[in-house]
Amino acid sequence: MGLGWMLALTVSGAAAQQVWKCEVGGKVHFSDKPCPQAGQPLSERNLQPNVVEALKPEDVQATLGRASAASAPPAPSGNACPGDGEIRGMEVRANSTTLGDAERQFLQDEVRRVRQCRAGQGRYREADWVISREAQAAQTQLSDRARYDARLRAEAMHSAADPDEGDRIARRRIAEERMQRRQLQLQRRSQNPASSANP
Repeated sequence: MGLGWMLALTVSGAAAQQVWKCEVGGKVHFSDKPCPQAGQPLSERNLQPNVVEALKPEDVQATLGRASAASAPPAPSGNACPGDGEIRGMEVRANSTTLGDAERQFLQDEVRRVRQCRAGQGRYREADWVISREAQAAQTQLSDRARYDARLRAEAMHSAADPDEGDRIARRRIAEERMQRRQLQLQRRSQNPASSANP
């Protein structure tokens, strides 16, 4: 665009002067000075206005403004968080006795995450909460795998939107894995008492 401005200034200055069509080495050049060899002056009626010259300054400024806005990174916006009514509905579902422990815990965690969002923690978009809502709805499905996968998707979204929450999710998973390993060891020992007696 800077080149366009320079051309506009050059062309507007040249329009008031004589323009020469020069032939040098079989190639045609245009100049504001008489040709050193073969050439001829062009009459004003043969000259067509340059497109850059025809632009109004306000149009150019508007175009420059749009170009710089398009190239600039989007400004950070505030959190998009669910409203009070949705939180109340989430709290009711999170305390349902028809859900399993893992599903109820997940829904309670989602309520806490919404409240953190409302307090300004993390950087959430509306699309993030669509993932959360889908995961919440999936907690009533019959398939254990579907419920688990939906929770993983929501937790991955929360980890990306809120690093503090991501750290909490990672720590909890590590603790759950340790507990599962411990329970498996205890189960094996109870099935094979001889192995626990001889370390």
